[in-house]
This record gives sequence, structure tokens and C-alpha cells, in this order.
Amino acid sequence: MPRLTSDRRHRVAFKLNGRPAEGLAEPRMLLTDFLRHVLGATGTHVGCEHGVCGACTIQIDGLPARACLTLAVQADGAEIRTVEGLAPAPGRLSILQESFRTHHGLQCGFCTAGILMSLDELLTRRPDASEEDIRHQLSGHLCRCTGYGPIMKAALEAARRLRGPAGEGAPHA
Repeated sequence: MPRLTSDRRHRVAFKLNGRPAEGLAEPRMLLTDFLRHVLGATGTHVGCEHGVCGACTIQIDGLPARACLTLAVQADGAEIRTVEGLAPAPGRLSILQESFRTHHGLQCGFCTAGILMSLDELLTRRPDASEEDIRHQLSGHLCRCTGYGPIMKAALEAARRLRGPAGEGAPHA
């Protein structure tokens, strides 16, 4: 349970992309705001603030979650993964990110972080995901730019590469 400080803020600590992170949060502060404004992890976007658009999707303990529907204090002690944690190393893209670049799976890029986080979870869990599985996973994401065609091409290529002859590995490898 987060520790209450004298000014009614809670100390919240968790692992962010594999590294310890902590800060103070008011009881009603959303995880999106905590990530962006307290920790400086601005890759998580704030869209509708109602959990509908999917732009704020992150992973909490390995599962996709809407950071705009999660209080920062609820994340205390969790493993949080954001789009900043997808690249396997500085200057390298993950298979999924590379596929998005190759197939122009983004235009304005606003929805991309959330989509990548949902697809990363699906392809980590099921590298053999079908087109139907991918469409289902993306059903909670709104994109106004791409028409979803390039996003689907990118996701299908990433899935193909992950289950290919050499099985290149996890989407973030």
C-alpha cells in the first residue's frame, strides 16, 4: 500500500520498463498524469480520458491496461511497461516497431503507442496470432489517420516474423 505523506500525497513506487521509479501522487491522480508529469515518460498519450480510444494503453504486470482509468496509487508495487520500453536497446527497434515503420503503420502517431503496447502483449503471448486475433486485439483502439490497413499489415508481418523459421523471438526482441 502506498505510504501517505504529511501533505496527503502518496509515495508510489514501481518498476517502469525494468527500472525502479517513484514519486508522489495525490490520491486521485491518474496513472497517465503520473507517468507523464511526475516521471517524464511522455510516450503514453492522453486521448479521451474515458478508456475508449486506447491511446493510453500500457502494460501493468504484463497485461494491457488503460492508464487513464488507473489511479497512480493502484500501480504501487507493479511492473509497468510503456512504449519507451519496447526497443530492445538504444538505437534499435523491436520487430513490431520495425514492422510499423516498414508498413507506415502510423501517420500522426497519436494512437501508435497504445496500439503497439496491445499488440506487443498479444504477440508475446501468441506469436501465432491470426488476423482475427489481431483485429480483436485492436478493436479497443481508435485511429483516425491510417484506416487500419497499414496497421494490420505491420502486425501481420511482425507475427509472421515472430513465428518464422528461426522464430526471431518476442516482439520487443
